[in-house]
Amino acid sequence: MAEQRTGRITGTGSCVPDLCITNERLSELVDTSDAWIYSRTGIHRRRIAVDETVADLAAEAAQKAMENAKILPEEIDLLLVATCSGEMLFPGTACQVQARIGAVRAAAFDMNAACSGFLFALGTAWAYLKSGLYEKILVIGAEKLSRLLDWEDRSTCVLFGDGAGAVVLEADGKGIVGMVQHADGSRGQVLTCPEGHKAAENSSSLELEGQEVFKFAVRQVPACIAEVMEHNHLMAEDIDYFILHQANRRIVEAVAKRMKVELTKFPMNLQEYGNTSSASIPIRLDEMNRDGRLEKGQKIVIAGFGAGLSWGASILEW
Repeated sequence: MAEQRTGRITGTGSCVPDLCITNERLSELVDTSDAWIYSRTGIHRRRIAVDETVADLAAEAAQKAMENAKILPEEIDLLLVATCSGEMLFPGTACQVQARIGAVRAAAFDMNAACSGFLFALGTAWAYLKSGLYEKILVIGAEKLSRLLDWEDRSTCVLFGDGAGAVVLEADGKGIVGMVQHADGSRGQVLTCPEGHKAAENSSSLELEGQEVFKFAVRQVPACIAEVMEHNHLMAEDIDYFILHQANRRIVEAVAKRMKVELTKFPMNLQEYGNTSSASIPIRLDEMNRDGRLEKGQKIVIAGFGAGLSWGASILEW
């Protein structure tokens, strides 16, 4: 029996701004401390874009992913950018990136599912590949959340950072094994942000009900991981790594505990970058890929959760 067509990640790339803001530096701006922030979030520092735009970060991550996959920009059929912080309402960030990298054949559009964005964009790319419409797709998660924050609100400004991560997804017989995606718009009020340019003008900004988001993540993430594993007849012991959206160390620890899986299977980098929203999962994938931690044949679960409310999980065979 012939292998069913799916999509395999053949290249990864990432980009973070040069400016590093430590917890100590933030303590000069708001009433906080390194100990206060780290004990509640697991974050030590984050990268903040000053002159860089979302498209700048996305384009660099895309270039690195294509180089890693050993493909040319002209080979890309579709370019998807998951972002909730693009500076322009239109043209979309994806079209800006398409022009910058020279992906002249590619269709391009943005997707917004906030911190779940990369997972949802990957699912969209997967569906295109399974349909046979496209062969090579560039999927990018890129954010500049720093421009949407109230830098006098210690409950939010300490959490987020800027960055971008990208993957090249190519049609293959192996790769993405399965995926589940969910949303509950009736609870959307617990994590909100107004239209980007209004937030940037400080008329209002990103707001979240931290305890409600925590309870939502700790309940739904293990459930959707169990769902996708059950659909594909896999157990936790079959999975090499669980790469979750890097929102908060306490969330990752609670998910691992609820799943009864050792924390070493949940690699984290939020201590270095904070919550980069849609960029967090592809940045972590790129780091692990370049460190040699991802080996052919390994099975990896990625899981995203965030505003909407939205959440989902996917199983990848590397």
